[in-house]
Amino acid sequence: MCDHYFAPLNQHALECIKAMQEEAFLLGIPLKTRHREVAPNQYEMAPYFGHCTSQIDQNLMAMQICDEVASRFGLACLFQEKPFAGINGSGKHNNWSLGTKEGINLLNANQIAKASGKKEIFPVLMAALVSAVDKHGDLMRSAIASPGNDFRLGACEAPPAIISTYLGESLTKFLDEFRKGTADNYAPPKKMLKSGVDIVPDFEVPAEDRNRTSPFPYGGHRFEFRAVGSAQNVSMVNTVLCAITADALREFSDKIEAGQKPVDVAKQALDKHWRVIFNGNGYDPAWKEEANKRGIWRIDNGVDAMGKLTDDKNVKLFGGLGIMSKEELAARRDVNYTHYVGMVEMEALALLDMLRQQIIPAMKEAALDCNSLEAAHKAVRKGLDAVHHEEDLAKKAQLARSLRLEIMDEARQACDAAEEICPAHLWPIATYKELLFLDQNQDANGATL
Repeated sequence: MCDHYFAPLNQHALECIKAMQEEAFLLGIPLKTRHREVAPNQYEMAPYFGHCTSQIDQNLMAMQICDEVASRFGLACLFQEKPFAGINGSGKHNNWSLGTKEGINLLNANQIAKASGKKEIFPVLMAALVSAVDKHGDLMRSAIASPGNDFRLGACEAPPAIISTYLGESLTKFLDEFRKGTADNYAPPKKMLKSGVDIVPDFEVPAEDRNRTSPFPYGGHRFEFRAVGSAQNVSMVNTVLCAITADALREFSDKIEAGQKPVDVAKQALDKHWRVIFNGNGYDPAWKEEANKRGIWRIDNGVDAMGKLTDDKNVKLFGGLGIMSKEELAARRDVNYTHYVGMVEMEALALLDMLRQQIIPAMKEAALDCNSLEAAHKAVRKGLDAVHHEEDLAKKAQLARSLRLEIMDEARQACDAAEEICPAHLWPIATYKELLFLDQNQDANGATL
């Protein structure tokens, strides 16, 4: 995979991405970077920072532009979160911070201290955010629940479905000293980076860095919600982040107005919610057990996460802030269920057609055993029928999830095994080699062979 990640861009893909960026620029959407990512045929672009509302709209427009422009080049822009097992999927890194109308970044310790003359504001704000993540991790998990993310979360640079926050060694140490009453001003440390080239001198870079196995790491001046799926509309994601932050700040404000000192309120919050800070390896199997012991939010099932929208505490949160009523939350939950079921239904029907009309006939023509494929077809058909016959929407979504992550996955394994033994001239659909290694399957004009 490193051969792809660190290589120059495929020239045909590069021209396609240039065209995407040009179309976006004409609409006032600046996409700054373009580079390969880890998975074969995976590329990344990133927009400039901006206000949440405009960035959400621009993100949706950029997705449509990518989809439309790719077809001009004989390519398809795939936003599916986990199209291939065993290699990196795709996500959106939702970088998020808070700012004042005057442009002060409230997650930048030095800016706040300079503008206000009060070094304690930054740790107070960080304490509020830590408490928000701990209390409302279920809402954060609900905001990223989607069909594709159920496959993606938990491996290959995608964080697990355990909601914690990574603060890094230096910030964690500072907040620990703060809650114990021994902290001074937070000064983000620097480190020297060696280039490995004699003629290039070492240079100074920030020591803060996000943890790729954390769903919500602090990366210096912003948090990065790494668990968001690549096909998602990020409006609900940012609504949740803003809502839980507003709720935490309101709670702090009420206590301060009642006579408590801001620093004392922050110390109490850190003591109570310290458990949600985790700077370790999110892929470590021991972390799941440790997270359960800590009592932080872990919701492995995306359909279960969708149902959390209408829990009493969340209805109270959104209603109290005037964002959404109980009825509106229930409607959004049901739309999520329906979307989940619809996506699985389309994929299951496509799989059934591919098995019956393409793969099984090819295997028969090659005089190869088809028993496992016939069994897979029967199992998928039975699972889909169960989804169709269930009337309760929540139960229907759970059946769809089981169909997709269990039954259809087993069918895929049967198809993979068939591909390995079926003669190439009889195999009726694109092989993994053709799908994954575009660089090796193009002529001089960039046309896919």
